[in-house]
Amino acid sequence: MTRKWLIKDGTFAVLHQEQTVIRGYMLIEGDRITYIGQERPEGVEGAETFDGKGLLFLPGLINTHGHAAMSLLRGYGDDMVLQEWLQQKMWPMEAKFTGEDVRWGTALSVIEMLKSGTTTFLDMYDHMDQVASVVEQSGIRAVLTRGVIGLCPPEEQQRKLDEAVLFARNWHGKANGRITTMMSPHAPYTCPPDYIEKIVQAAHDLDLPLHTHMSETLAEVEQNVRDYGVRPAQHLLNLGLFSRPSLLAHAVHLTDEEIAMLAEHRVAVSHNPGSNLKLASGVARVPELLRAGVTVSLGTDGAASNNNLDMFEEIRLAALIHKGVTGDPTAIPAAEALRMGTEYGAKSLFLDQTGVLAAGMKADFIALNLKQAHFLPKTDYISHAVYSAAGQDVEHVWVDGKQVVKSRECLTLDEEKILFEAQRAFEGLLAR
Repeated sequence: MTRKWLIKDGTFAVLHQEQTVIRGYMLIEGDRITYIGQERPEGVEGAETFDGKGLLFLPGLINTHGHAAMSLLRGYGDDMVLQEWLQQKMWPMEAKFTGEDVRWGTALSVIEMLKSGTTTFLDMYDHMDQVASVVEQSGIRAVLTRGVIGLCPPEEQQRKLDEAVLFARNWHGKANGRITTMMSPHAPYTCPPDYIEKIVQAAHDLDLPLHTHMSETLAEVEQNVRDYGVRPAQHLLNLGLFSRPSLLAHAVHLTDEEIAMLAEHRVAVSHNPGSNLKLASGVARVPELLRAGVTVSLGTDGAASNNNLDMFEEIRLAALIHKGVTGDPTAIPAAEALRMGTEYGAKSLFLDQTGVLAAGMKADFIALNLKQAHFLPKTDYISHAVYSAAGQDVEHVWVDGKQVVKSRECLTLDEEKILFEAQRAFEGLLAR
């Protein structure tokens, strides 16, 4: 029998409507929202009730770019430029990662994400069966992809591609539909052109979207021009990547022509303001991208370059830094920043049933505790959610209609064990 329950007296963010906040009721049946409005719905006799007083309900936050297992390397390499950070710190340690390391690093990240209000995340990494297993157990929603670096002999390239294809076939649509998959060449500077073409063909064969890093640093763009005679966006267009639904991580250094190209080919961008600031990669041209009609969402990147996975920080940064860079306080208004962390995140991941609180949508939502000093006075709750809130304000979390965090306690994972095992995994990496 389908469970039916009613949230009463809640404050709900409905960013897709003209009136962005309503006080009233939300009805959930199974994994769906079936009603949201100011009036108590008909036909709810016998439904369980949940008192929403003192809570602000938001769509679950959507993190559209990251590497969850890299939480094991949080604080291991800071205050470095991207290439040195990768080559001297990250890649040598990541080469030692086992499946067990990836499992505990991912579990650590999933706890952090769930407890700070993220209900969907994208993960590009290795040992993806371990990542998918954690997702399945935890109840979170995820878009998973075996990222492939092609700086290796042809036989190893083929092995990685075969792994990526097998993973996508095995896991797409699993965990009651909470897991979907993509194909991911790591970046134009780490994958030879013919290898990217093979990955694009695999995405066509599997009917899957593509995800890659692009134009994160100026040095990367300059290298692409030296190696291939064109900037990265034109390079990827030439290789057919934009012939599939595509999501680019970072896209910091773009020309007007490249922005127009992304808009024409409906390529989405995952804006990672925290990571880009920390690595001094630059500030993406987000207002221009949005004006051109490009879907721009938000990602944390890995915890090794952020150094946390709190999407409220990314939402606030997205609202603030573009005001500072452009000198225009209206560059990214609060409601637009919140949409980037919710509705636009779903669009970036090609998920059409989550990202907003509306009848017919998946019941992926979070509740913030409003009974705190920084939420007063009761003026504009969208403003408060963007400029005042933090992940620690998240009291409850539901995914697919099931509660996964209750009163700031994760209900699906053994937090104490995961914290212990993650620390032990890091110490093991240091000892190898």
